[in-house]
Amino acid sequence: MTSILTNAGAVSALQTLRSINSQMLGTQQQVSTGLRVGTASDNAAYWSIATTMQSDEGVLSAVQDALGLGASKVDTAYSAMESAIDVVREIKNKLVAASEPGVDVAKVQEEISQLQDQLRSVTSSASFSGENWLQANIGGRYDSTARGYIAGQDVQKQLVSSFTRDASGNVAVLTTNVSLDETNVLFDLSGGHGGILDQGMLVGVRNSGVRDTNGADIYVRTFEFSPDWIADTSETGVYWDPVFASWPYIEFEGAYVKAWPGLVPSGPVGQETVIETSTRATLGVANYANDISVSTFDLTKMAEVKVTLGFGSSAKDRQVIAALVPFVDRQLQKMVNAAASLGSVSMRIGLQEEFVSKLSDSIDRGVGRLIDADMNEASTRLKALQTQQQLATQSLSIANSESQNILTLFR
Repeated sequence: MTSILTNAGAVSALQTLRSINSQMLGTQQQVSTGLRVGTASDNAAYWSIATTMQSDEGVLSAVQDALGLGASKVDTAYSAMESAIDVVREIKNKLVAASEPGVDVAKVQEEISQLQDQLRSVTSSASFSGENWLQANIGGRYDSTARGYIAGQDVQKQLVSSFTRDASGNVAVLTTNVSLDETNVLFDLSGGHGGILDQGMLVGVRNSGVRDTNGADIYVRTFEFSPDWIADTSETGVYWDPVFASWPYIEFEGAYVKAWPGLVPSGPVGQETVIETSTRATLGVANYANDISVSTFDLTKMAEVKVTLGFGSSAKDRQVIAALVPFVDRQLQKMVNAAASLGSVSMRIGLQEEFVSKLSDSIDRGVGRLIDADMNEASTRLKALQTQQQLATQSLSIANSESQNILTLFR
């Protein structure tokens, strides 16, 4: 039936054209934006997941920047530590040179003083973004349990390392923590001598006159009477104490420190004494000469150094230097250990940077699988829809012209 009021063919053609136009609009958006899911109306579930993951990816980008900042801080501290190690190694070499007979100790001390100043310069310059990890206020104090100087208040440094989101949607920023304490700080700004380079030398006379049942030289030979700590005539470095003549001394950090009472060496006084290993003495309070550190000792003030370290005025200069060399070497080993720790932190940050970069790429690929458009498919579909649009337009034109044909019947 033909009607001039209702053109069913035109209505059908119009509906088809509208559908094609709607599909073309969506396909054109995919082609222009490259996204299959651009809004929540396209696919609410995928859009929600993708939006959340894109937010997390942005945070990971910030984490990468933070890791770069942290790596710079660690690298600065490590480079300065390496330089300080070289300087301390040179100080040790100068001490060895000073122990040679006929060497002008004053000239050697001039060189050592310059090296000591260089240590302070290197340490104070090891700053990045306002942070210096080699000098800090760690509140150094003597600890009877540790029998040495420790940090009274560790300084905690935090480096942002990662960002996580659990199954419940809870997020957290993870950090790599670095503790600045007596093991890695070179100078204690609190004045507590907790730094490696401002910790004093242990007071005590070193001697291998007494051994334990394992053959280890751990106790000092003692004598009955003497007006002072003096060296014996054989110049073997043996010293004695006028008050605690029969008190055993235990080796600690290269010196001999008085042990707790109650353990008396067996054997004649003044002769080699053997002490049972199972009954080794417990170390008492260690006394440190805090004005004699790697960064402050002065060979030109040998008389004061002898008295301060308990060597007595009769000790020879070379014996004091011989005690300074292992002390400097021990502090040097502490610096080496600190540098190794910094190197480990640097390695971890490098690995974390690589991981975060890969994680960011993985998230980017995962989001792409959810919302990215297949451009080959979209362009092919767009071409097909353009053809369908032309045909639908032509069909609508034909349908609209049918009513005009009725007029010919009235001519």
